[in-house]
Amino acid sequence: MSSLGTFLLLASFVVSAYAAAASIGGVRRRDWRLVDSGIGAFYLIAALLTVASGVIVHAFVSGNYAIRYVDRYSDTAMPMFYKLTSYWGGLDGSILFWAFLLSVFGAVAVKVNREIHRELIPYVVATISVVQMFFLFLMVLHNNPFETYLLADKVPGDGQGLNPLLQNPYMVIHPPSLYIGFVGMTIPYAFGMAALFTGYLDDSWLRAVRRWTMVSWLFLSFGLTLGMIWAYEELGWGGYWGWDPVENAGLLPWFTATAFLHSVMVQERRGMLRIWNIALVITTFFLTIFGTFMTRSGVVQSVHAFGEDRQLAMMFTGFMVLLLTVSFGMMIYRLPLLRSRHELDSWASKEAAFLANNWILLFSALFVLFATMFPTLSESVMGERLTVGPPFFNKWMLPIGLILLFLTGVGPLLAWRKSTPSNMRYQFQFPLLLAVVTTGGLYAAGLRVWSSGLCFALSAFVIGTILQEFWRGARVRQGSTGTDVLTSMIGLVSRSHRRYGGYIVHLGIVLMFLGFAGEGYKREEQVLLRPGGSATVREFTVTHRSVKVTDDGQKQMVTAHVDIQRDGASIGAMDPAKWFFRKREQEPTTEVAIRRGAWEDLYIVLAAFELQDQSATLHIVVNPLVNWIWVGFGILALGTVIALLPERQFAFAGARAAADAAAGSEVGRA
Repeated sequence: MSSLGTFLLLASFVVSAYAAAASIGGVRRRDWRLVDSGIGAFYLIAALLTVASGVIVHAFVSGNYAIRYVDRYSDTAMPMFYKLTSYWGGLDGSILFWAFLLSVFGAVAVKVNREIHRELIPYVVATISVVQMFFLFLMVLHNNPFETYLLADKVPGDGQGLNPLLQNPYMVIHPPSLYIGFVGMTIPYAFGMAALFTGYLDDSWLRAVRRWTMVSWLFLSFGLTLGMIWAYEELGWGGYWGWDPVENAGLLPWFTATAFLHSVMVQERRGMLRIWNIALVITTFFLTIFGTFMTRSGVVQSVHAFGEDRQLAMMFTGFMVLLLTVSFGMMIYRLPLLRSRHELDSWASKEAAFLANNWILLFSALFVLFATMFPTLSESVMGERLTVGPPFFNKWMLPIGLILLFLTGVGPLLAWRKSTPSNMRYQFQFPLLLAVVTTGGLYAAGLRVWSSGLCFALSAFVIGTILQEFWRGARVRQGSTGTDVLTSMIGLVSRSHRRYGGYIVHLGIVLMFLGFAGEGYKREEQVLLRPGGSATVREFTVTHRSVKVTDDGQKQMVTAHVDIQRDGASIGAMDPAKWFFRKREQEPTTEVAIRRGAWEDLYIVLAAFELQDQSATLHIVVNPLVNWIWVGFGILALGTVIALLPERQFAFAGARAAADAAAGSEVGRA
C-alpha cells in the first residue's frame, strides 16, 4: 500500500505538470483539443488524489504501522472516529489533505465555469496546477505520508497515538474547516491571475469568484469559531482566544477576504477599486500560503504548530517569493487596463465607508502578521527572542474592532455617490437614539462604559441600523403587495438575497461582539478546597465533595466532584477532571466542567489535586455572554447561505418567458 500511495503522488505531480503545460500551450497555439486534454488531465488529478486519500485512510483503519505517519498518529486503542481523522492530524497528512481538497475544488470550479468563462479556463487550470505541483513536490521530496520503516524488525506492534489534545470532536472538524477555507481561496486567485494573463479585466471574473470567496470565507469563519470552542473547552485557561500564532494564521486571510467581499460591491456598482480588488485576491491567497508556512516550518513557536523544519521553510519561502513576484508583476503590467471608471464623489457615501472598512481590515491583517512574526524577527536581528503576548494584541485590536463595528452600522445608512445632510439625519436618527438609550441604561446600572460598555452601545447602533433597513423595506413592499409586515419581510429577503443576507451576517457579527464584550465582566478565583469546603464567585457557591481515580485502559482519569448552588438553591453537580494518557509523555489534558447559560457560564477547572486528603485546587470562572459568540456564528452562517442563493431567479425566468413570447409573436406576424 505504501508503494501505491507513493506512485499516486508521483503520477499526480506528472499529470499536474502536463495539465499546466497543455492548457497554456493549447491556448497560445489556439489548439482547443490540447486545451481540452489539459482540462481532462486536471480532472484526473482529483481522481488520483482521491485514491491516495483512500490509501492513507485504509492504512489508519487497518493499523499499518509500517508506515511512519500511521505509527506517529494512531494506535489500536484509539476510537475508529479518531483513526479516520488522524489523516490530517500531522504535517505529512495535512499536506496530502490540502492537495486533495485543492484537486476537488479545482475540478468543480473548472467544470462549472468551463463554458461560461472559456477564455479564462486554460489559465485557471494552469495556475491551480502549479500550486498543486508545489504541494505534491513537498510530499514527493520531503514529506511523504506513505514513507515506511526501512527494516522490517523496526516496525512497531502498536502506534504512538494521536495527540490527546486533538482527540476532541471540535478538533476533528476544526482543521478540515480551516483547510477548506484556505484551499478555497486558491480559486479566486486562479481566476484573478487568468484575468491578468488574458487581459479580460472586466467584471466577469469577479462574478465567477464571488461565491467561491463567500463559501471559503464561511468555512474559514467556521474553522476559527470551532478553534475558539476547542480552546474554551479543552485547554482550561478560561478563555477562547489567546492570539496564538496558529490562531492568527487563520485570522490573517479572513481579514483580507472580508475586505474583498465588501469592496467587490463597489466595483460592481461603481466600477471603482479594480486595482484594489485584484490586490486583495492576491494578498488573501498569499496569506493562506504564509499561514501554512508559519505553522509547518517552525518560524513561530506554538503548542499547535507542527514543529521546526528548516528545509520545508526554505521551500515555502521560494514558492512565496515566486508567487508575489509573478502576481504583482502581472498586476503592474496590466495597470492601464485596471483604471477605475469613476472617482470617489464624497466621503459621505457608501463607497467611502467600504473603503475605510477595507483600510482598517488590511491594517488589522498587517498588524497581526507583524506582531505574530515579531519574536522571530527580533531573534534574527538582535539575537534575542522578544515575546508579544495577548495584552499587546488586545490593546491595539480592541479599538480597531470597535471602529469596524461602528462602520458595520454606518455603511448601510449612507447613499451611493453622496449622502445629503437631510438624508443622513433621516437615516441615522433611530440607530443613534438606540445607542444613546443603551449607553444611558449601562450608566444607570453602574456598568463601566469603556470598553465593554462602548461595545454594547455600538452593537445597539448596528442592530438599530439592521432593524431599520428591514422595517422600511418591508413597509415599502407591504404598500405594493398588500401583505402583512412579516410576509413582506420574508418576500424582501427572497427577492434580494445578497443585500439582506448581508444584513443577517452583520447581525451575527454583532452577537459575536456582544460575547466578546462579556469578557470585560468576567470573574474568576482559584481556591484550595478540602472535602466539604466551599467557595463563592458571584452568585455561585461551589462545594467540594471528593476526588476519584478511574481508568479505561487508554488513560487514567482523576475527577473532582463538586456541588453547585446559585443564590442558595442547589442547581446540580459538576465534575472537572485531568486525564493522563499512557502513550504520550506530556502534561495531562484538562477536562473542563461547564454549566452553560444564556447570560453566563460557570466554568470549573481542576488545577491540582491531592489524593491522600482528597483536596482539590479549583479554578472557578464566571464567563458572561460567552455563548452569544457561538450563537452569533450560527446567525452569520445563516446569512451567508441566504446571500449565496441565486438572485431573483423567478424574475429572470419571467423576463425570459416574456422575451420568448415577444419573439414568437414577431415571427408570427412575419
